[in-house]
Amino acid sequence: MPANLTPQYRAAEASFKGARNLEEKRTALEEMLATIPKHKGTEKMQADLKRRLARLRQEVEVRSGRGGNVIRVEPEGVAQLVLLGPPNTGKSSLVAALTRAEPPIADYPFTTTRPQPGMMPYEDVQIQLVDLPPVAREHMPPWLPNVVQGADMGLLLMDPTSREVPEDVEVVRERLAAVRIPLVGELPEDADPRDSPLPTLGVVAKSDLSRTEDVEVLRDLYGNVFPLVTISTVTREGLEALKVSVWKQLQLVRVYAKPPGKPVDRSAPFVLPLGATVLDLAERIHGEIAQRLQFARVWGGQVDGNRVSRDFELRDRDVVELH
Repeated sequence: MPANLTPQYRAAEASFKGARNLEEKRTALEEMLATIPKHKGTEKMQADLKRRLARLRQEVEVRSGRGGNVIRVEPEGVAQLVLLGPPNTGKSSLVAALTRAEPPIADYPFTTTRPQPGMMPYEDVQIQLVDLPPVAREHMPPWLPNVVQGADMGLLLMDPTSREVPEDVEVVRERLAAVRIPLVGELPEDADPRDSPLPTLGVVAKSDLSRTEDVEVLRDLYGNVFPLVTISTVTREGLEALKVSVWKQLQLVRVYAKPPGKPVDRSAPFVLPLGATVLDLAERIHGEIAQRLQFARVWGGQVDGNRVSRDFELRDRDVVELH
């Protein structure tokens, strides 16, 4: 099948040949990939452009001094989540749909070259999402494992419409496992002490474009490995369910403090790990309060202002009055 290359592609190709530095070459390659006709006759050309662009971006990072392990994203909110996945799985679109961030979005791979954070509201708390460059066999930024290692949780995006799936998803898992960051559904009890397992939620994206049978294949492959959520950033299907699944996976509880004789303050909950006690809450508020704590009253679930001991285990949305 003839390629039938467009004038826009030819112009981008001429810009590439006349480029004077790596940045100009990268810009031209991105334009070539964006304007090349997408059909069977150009599949090999598209693959070659993707490989050349990946190598060029890595070279730009190394030459500019950004290839070292110096990039860090300061955590904000109650938890930090990193978005992981192969090229063009919709990570940036998901960040844009869930936060006020405006990451670069395009229909060619490796649009994201640096961490792009944004804050996702979930009811009365904020959770930080960090969009990261895609991971492929030929490309993974050398700083990326450091950012992933510092996160509380990962979202692993999968594209059921891709011809590369599930091989491209396995590449992501393999490359991170090779740097001692296995992606896990839940933390193992007997993990290798050299590993830093990352609790991960699988996100099957682009449900508006995918066939039911392709989504089911991914569920069969990964349903016993990670919790899975199916979403579409176009129709917004599954986005609220994704937020709920994230909260459950984080294993956190929100607790509202109520000063004796005063109304409860629900504007800023204390966020504690699942299994936290009344004493843990007191220590979070102030060390002296923890030392002087005698008992508490708790409202929530089937407890309605009951007096409880210091070791009472708190649940999500409990109201606590310390005495």
